[in-house]
Amino acid sequence: MASIRRTLSPAYHDRSYQNGAGFSSPSNKFLPNGSSKHFSSSHLPFLFNAVNIVYRKGWRRSFCRCLFFFVIGFVFGIAPFGYSDTDVRAKDFTFPELKPPHANLRFDDQIVTSVSLSVNTKLLEPKESTDIIEPLKQLIVVTPTYNRGFQAYFLNRLGQVLRLVKPPLVWIVVEEKAASHETAEILRKTGVMYRHVLCAFNSSSVKDPRVHQRNAALEHIERHKLDGIVFFADDDNVYTLELFESLRTISRFGTWPVAMLAQSKNKAILEGPVCNASQVIGWHTNDKSKRLRRFYADMSGFAFNSSILWDSKRWARPFSNPIRQLDTVKEGFQESTFIEQVVEDESQMEGIPHGCSRIMNWHLHLDTDNLFYPKGWLLEKNLEVILPIK
Repeated sequence: MASIRRTLSPAYHDRSYQNGAGFSSPSNKFLPNGSSKHFSSSHLPFLFNAVNIVYRKGWRRSFCRCLFFFVIGFVFGIAPFGYSDTDVRAKDFTFPELKPPHANLRFDDQIVTSVSLSVNTKLLEPKESTDIIEPLKQLIVVTPTYNRGFQAYFLNRLGQVLRLVKPPLVWIVVEEKAASHETAEILRKTGVMYRHVLCAFNSSSVKDPRVHQRNAALEHIERHKLDGIVFFADDDNVYTLELFESLRTISRFGTWPVAMLAQSKNKAILEGPVCNASQVIGWHTNDKSKRLRRFYADMSGFAFNSSILWDSKRWARPFSNPIRQLDTVKEGFQESTFIEQVVEDESQMEGIPHGCSRIMNWHLHLDTDNLFYPKGWLLEKNLEVILPIK
């Protein structure tokens, strides 16, 4: 780039610099108005001093001039020579309002004036007291048992049936004198809530020891005030699940017909109530010797509310003596004498199921006196005959 040299103006000879060098400020031709006013060193003293030092370097003169003009341009660029509207208004960024074209809707059949969204309040209203789900009544199943040939089979069969019944249910199993380990193991494996009760009464002189075993269970219920429906379920009978579900409908005393195999094993007989709906109006019986009884019901053919045993005021019982089975009466009369302590007549009974038209349990009268009591189900020795595998 060619260097531009200017002669020193005579007007500035009086200004001296160090080392005898003189430097005059450039003309003010760069001003747009063409005035004779010039840029004095008072305005940019640091710039001129820097340029004066570097200017004496021959090869750096071009660089100093470029730097000088760059600074001058930068100063002029930031100087406010005019008005600039830098106000950013929100209306400059607003979008135009879009409206759908107007349309005329015509309903020939019906004019819709309003639309309402509602919720079905019937689902949100609290249920009435009659619709509240009541908890199931507890079933208290009393089973007397003793050592005999089919004891393990009978207990396992009855335990599997009770396992299928909806809880709450408590199974009171009563044994004589001492509790056997075999019976306790069977009860544990059934998965049913049970209570193992002992009868300490010496029943060797009694023909039916189960009478005192049931009394031991009644005493246990009365002492602990167990609340529920008491049902005497002998282990040698056959029961349906429908029977146990029907027991929960009993309020005070319920009864139903029982089918039983005759002693001769050649026919089946029926014993129990004759019902009109749920009202007991008569009794079935086939034994002439039992026609002197007041009530003709089998021991497994009735159930009652357990509070009758320990809450005499609730049921307005005329006497407060404990309700127990009697061993002083003739055989076959224990059922009737016991029922007479619980209810006064048939008006306080409920026949189940509706019309007493279904058989829900069987009394088979299986004789097992000549069979031995098995101690377990394990084989003591191998089979005598062994067939080889072909």
